Amino acid sequence: MSAPTLLDTALTLAARGIPPLPLRAGKVPFGNCPACADNACGGRPNMKTPGPCHCPGVCHAWAAATTDPTVLTSPAWATAWRRAAAVAYHPGGAGLTVVDLDDAAAVAWARTALPATLTVETTRGEHWIYRGAMTSRNAVRPGVDIKSRMAYARWLGQGAGAMAALPDVVRALAVKEPSPARNAPQSLTAPLRGHGGGCPHRTPTYLERGIGMAVQRITEASSAVHATVFRTFLAVLSTHGRCGCLTETHVNRLFSAAQAKGESPRHCTDAWSNALTTLGL
Repeated sequence: MSAPTLLDTALTLAARGIPPLPLRAGKVPFGNCPACADNACGGRPNMKTPGPCHCPGVCHAWAAATTDPTVLTSPAWATAWRRAAAVAYHPGGAGLTVVDLDDAAAVAWARTALPATLTVETTRGEHWIYRGAMTSRNAVRPGVDIKSRMAYARWLGQGAGAMAALPDVVRALAVKEPSPARNAPQSLTAPLRGHGGGCPHRTPTYLERGIGMAVQRITEASSAVHATVFRTFLAVLSTHGRCGCLTETHVNRLFSAAQAKGESPRHCTDAWSNALTTLGL
């Protein structure tokens, strides 16, 4: 039996509800057709409008991905498949999120910081795939990109493990830090109390391990310290902020780690306040 072609792979993905598209060598999409060049078609090339491309050609990167077999096998796509070097897919279009770990250090971080899920090996690292779509964002931390809505990822096979639901800690990675809150207090004046949620933690060890990983994440930040501190605070609060388990001692450990990296007490308090506001706590 002959090996499956790239088009065969694309049709298999489409049948599973995963919208594929062809990639050129270098893992890049095909360029816009003449009718769509220079935004002539009205908006799709700049990717500001989510949704599928309405051009019959293989245009607009992620927006060209489709599960329609008549489009995938159409004459307009035939040349692209003949020239293609790989198959990609639109994770957000399939209700998925890919955490793209670009090197061994990023993989090591994920194994301590993220819930286990379906994992696919890449040339230099791994793709961790979760069930659920979210905003895409590159360079959320060293060696880590988020690919979901309005993005594409290379198809590299079925992977291993069971796919988990998209956790809040991954969503938090793509949240941009808002402007510092005006008139924020200079220090935390009281421990965080519960906000009506039940406590999901089986033992105090779970909380202690989470705080320890958060402190380590801040301590190991080699760049973008401001953003790392905010995202770490956001991740801690998304997991532990509703049940009343966090105490002033826990928060002070996080603040101390941030200040050891050069953050001011004011910035720590602002970042904590902004994280609370972002999560509605």
